[in-house]
Amino acid sequence: MSFKENIAYITSRIAKVAKHWGMDKPDTNIIAVAKKQSVSKIKESLECGHRLYGENRVQDAYKVWNAKDGFKRDFKDIELHLIGPLQSNKTKEAVALFDCIQTLDREKLADALKAEIEKQGRQVKIFVQVNTGEEDQKAGVLPRDLDKLLAHCRDIGLEVRGLMCIPPVDEPASLHFSLLKELANRYGLQETSMGMSGDFEKAVPLNPTYLRIGTALFGERLN
Repeated sequence: MSFKENIAYITSRIAKVAKHWGMDKPDTNIIAVAKKQSVSKIKESLECGHRLYGENRVQDAYKVWNAKDGFKRDFKDIELHLIGPLQSNKTKEAVALFDCIQTLDREKLADALKAEIEKQGRQVKIFVQVNTGEEDQKAGVLPRDLDKLLAHCRDIGLEVRGLMCIPPVDEPASLHFSLLKELANRYGLQETSMGMSGDFEKAVPLNPTYLRIGTALFGERLN
């Protein structure tokens, strides 16, 4: 199926779930996750009018999206989100390229992002990634440490717009989505990023700001 057919199908599924839960129209935006997808597939999606994309790695994303010879040169209204872990020494490149960074998870990175955003004079949305499953191998701040990180961000003047999570693969995703929504409400954050190709229908009832969908839109990734 084409990108146009896939996004129409996913949009219809979102609407069906929303109707089931009595929601008039969810305020959900679909991030097309372009990680390890071919340039031709990404170009096809752009030609369909899609403009919201996610990437996992700064270096890989730069090759595809940069404003010099990447897609941001010809498509000025692209909104690009970083949805993978960010090293503090990559903040310069990340702030220059991305319009939203969804994976803030520590104070050192908050300091680096604040300094680089001020230096470059860019408006970059910031989300905190929460490790809702408290998995050792996964990035994200632990729920019990979220208060401290958000307080630090307030102290240094770094605005946090919302929260993001990636549930453990062996646990019900809906439990983690509910926890993320509860934390967002607790701290007065209006935006959330939750739900991927395999579980986005479980996120829809919580009206997330962003769904991050890759293979269900583009098909299998390149090796």
